[in-house]
Amino acid sequence: MKILVTGGAGFIGSHACDDLLAQGHHVVALDNFDRFYPPIYKRRNIALTLQHQNFKLVEGDFGDRLEMGKLLQQESFEVVLHLAAQAGVRPSIHDPLKYERVNVAHLVNLLEAMREHGPRKIVSASSSTVYGNKTPVPFREDAPCMQPLSPYGATKRAGEIFLGTYCGLYGFKAIIVRPFNVYGPRVRPDTAVYTFMRNILLNEPIQIFGDGTTARDYTYISDIVAALSVAVLTFPVDFGIYNLGGESPVTLNDLVANIERATGTKAAIEHMAMQSGDVERTCADISKARKDLAFSPRIGLNEGLDRTFTWLQSEINAGVIKSE
Repeated sequence: MKILVTGGAGFIGSHACDDLLAQGHHVVALDNFDRFYPPIYKRRNIALTLQHQNFKLVEGDFGDRLEMGKLLQQESFEVVLHLAAQAGVRPSIHDPLKYERVNVAHLVNLLEAMREHGPRKIVSASSSTVYGNKTPVPFREDAPCMQPLSPYGATKRAGEIFLGTYCGLYGFKAIIVRPFNVYGPRVRPDTAVYTFMRNILLNEPIQIFGDGTTARDYTYISDIVAALSVAVLTFPVDFGIYNLGGESPVTLNDLVANIERATGTKAAIEHMAMQSGDVERTCADISKARKDLAFSPRIGLNEGLDRTFTWLQSEINAGVIKSE
């Protein structure tokens, strides 16, 4: 198959490209190298992938309707794996219009280009943030998700609805995944796992927002990518929404303790007030994904943190990640 991966140089995107290439498929990665975090990180993500004969990188924006139309006509993709987004809960509170523009308006531009030129099959990443604080735990995909706590979560929910509309109007096939707190090598630098581990390794304090009892369902990158590949390559349903989570919520205090174990270093902790937009707890019901996407989390937190530590330490040793 020939597959377009938007956000293909990012954390999840670069791993997804590697997995699809390893299975013998042709992959075109589209990425605009947004400066939400240093572009050098993304370029390192795909440095080895660029050498693969079945891989091509296109630097561009999925929200550019004309350029997307040209790309779709030139390449004749069979499916789009849409992972590009403006990410981040807290930054979205300060600039909601940018998040609406990228995560909603640009998605519609992409769908319009696909409607005109094909393909009409898309696997799209949403987010566990759509559930907010009002959804009973564990989160089920049929929850109404009417009160996300951040503009980011609201834009991801709006994107889901637009995808459903294009399925109804134009015969698209769409699979939507809601990943829960993904971590592992190449993890984004704005995430808790990265920030805590980096600061501990560089002898800098870490900030705990609240009393540390908030809990998250952490999911290792290889488990997420395995489910994405099944979705892209098999399309078990014409339209579906699937949670991709680790099934074992971990409190913030326990996450820090586990990172201390992985790094062999005690953290210096600064306690801060709770931040707007942060949910109290995430926990995924993954029964649908287990049935349709063969999703079964295999990498536990300790093993996942050990792998992440090995990668992060190598990046620090290489001088890519430095003390501020």
